[in-house]
Amino acid sequence: MKQWFGPWIDQPFHAFGTAHLFMLVVFSLGMCALWLFSSQIKKETRTHHVIRWALFALLFTCEASYQIWTVVHQVFSPAEHLPLHLCGIASLFAMIGLLTYNKKLIQINFFIGIAPALLALITPDIPHGYEHFRFWKFFIHHMAIPWASLFLVVTTNVSINRQIMLETYGYLVLYSITVGFVNKLIGSNYLYLSGPPAASTPLDYLGEGVWYYLHLSLLALLVFSFMLCLYRAGRFLR
Repeated sequence: MKQWFGPWIDQPFHAFGTAHLFMLVVFSLGMCALWLFSSQIKKETRTHHVIRWALFALLFTCEASYQIWTVVHQVFSPAEHLPLHLCGIASLFAMIGLLTYNKKLIQINFFIGIAPALLALITPDIPHGYEHFRFWKFFIHHMAIPWASLFLVVTTNVSINRQIMLETYGYLVLYSITVGFVNKLIGSNYLYLSGPPAASTPLDYLGEGVWYYLHLSLLALLVFSFMLCLYRAGRFLR
């Protein structure tokens, strides 16, 4: 039990090892199932409610258990463990969306809850292998976020368009400015505004200084545009 929940690193994470690839396959199957069977899990059906509450339970349990783990092992730091990254905000929005079906939150979360979590799943910034709590928390949490984001869009009457995309991008810019001040205040690197994460990601190629921020902004807009294209293609194919 100590091995699974201890603060030390007995088994380092291996990128694209068997455990990593297994999690990517599970994530992909979940996304495909939600899209393919969306008509059978529409709102007000029994299946819809089962999936809805299962996703909420996963999101809540992952976030709560991780915060408890950091406090118990006295490693909690405001500079590292607050849910201020996009995935953290998307997780909170997803939970509220699952509870309230708030249209605006569902629309926003479609853009911020899928691509960032997918990037995190492909290039995880975690030190532990599959025989540790943090491995399972990380992957289950980052799978549940896009699952919930997609679930709320394909099983309700919420629509996505260019106006919503640009509005969400505007919210992201304002949020980034706020988080930038937080980073300066507590020495954190939320949203990776101070530089790319330790794990190798596409952010490593965005340059430095002003160019880093410019390329990061353009990358976000490009990803949002790609998500809008995927949504339109999905609606057409269905």
